[in-house]
Amino acid sequence: NINKTLYIPLYGKAYVTEKRLFLDDKKAVEIWNKAEIKLGGKSKSKWLAYYMGIRALVFDSRLGELMAEDKETVVIHIGCGLDSRILRVGAQGHKWYDVDFPDVIGERKSYFTESDSYKMISADVREKTWLDSIPEHKSAIVVMEGVSMYMSKDEFSALFDNLTSHFENLRLIVDCYSSFAAKMSKYKNPVNEVGVTQVYGIDDPKELEGNSLVYIKEHDMTPIEHINQLSGIERRIFSNLYAGSFSKKLYKLFEYKKK
Repeated sequence: NINKTLYIPLYGKAYVTEKRLFLDDKKAVEIWNKAEIKLGGKSKSKWLAYYMGIRALVFDSRLGELMAEDKETVVIHIGCGLDSRILRVGAQGHKWYDVDFPDVIGERKSYFTESDSYKMISADVREKTWLDSIPEHKSAIVVMEGVSMYMSKDEFSALFDNLTSHFENLRLIVDCYSSFAAKMSKYKNPVNEVGVTQVYGIDDPKELEGNSLVYIKEHDMTPIEHINQLSGIERRIFSNLYAGSFSKKLYKLFEYKKK
């Protein structure tokens, strides 16, 4: 059922694009209209859609900065779903790999086409062998958006070890629930509506550090300049729902690098 969660951010990105907020993601609109997926309840909340749009924009912005710093790095988007980050950010001369479960990549290939610089990998990233599909070993930027909450700490640590073993240099940006948010999710999380009942959280970003990986910093998930794209009452309601001090303790964006 984890695969079904990809439609929630897809809807959010399509929604904000049509509202001309945060993103210009025409591919999300195209896919959403063709896929004819039924979502309801919290999954189609406009407030959640706004959050999905801002979250994607924050990831896109940081990824673009890191790509500009290292012209030779490869980009790996783990848990890509039907996201069109490759189009929003642009490869900019980098080799780019989108990675997800085989069923997801099978669907993704209906909407995206591989090239010399862009490849899709069908894999369960909890298994080490998927990295055999990536011949580069020097440098990588790994993006994991909306993935960590479906992996246990041990699974996450093993993934990090595999990545640091494969690449000489590594940057990783990942969003995480707190343990309290994970516990509360069975009552309020939209993923419940698509059948996901088990999620995970961490409280200290250093919990995910290993022998070769070090925590760098936390990024703001709801920058005020993005919230200010909303107007009047919507800006106030969104700020209360997603940008207050309590909300920021529930869901965070961390960045790591190889030592």
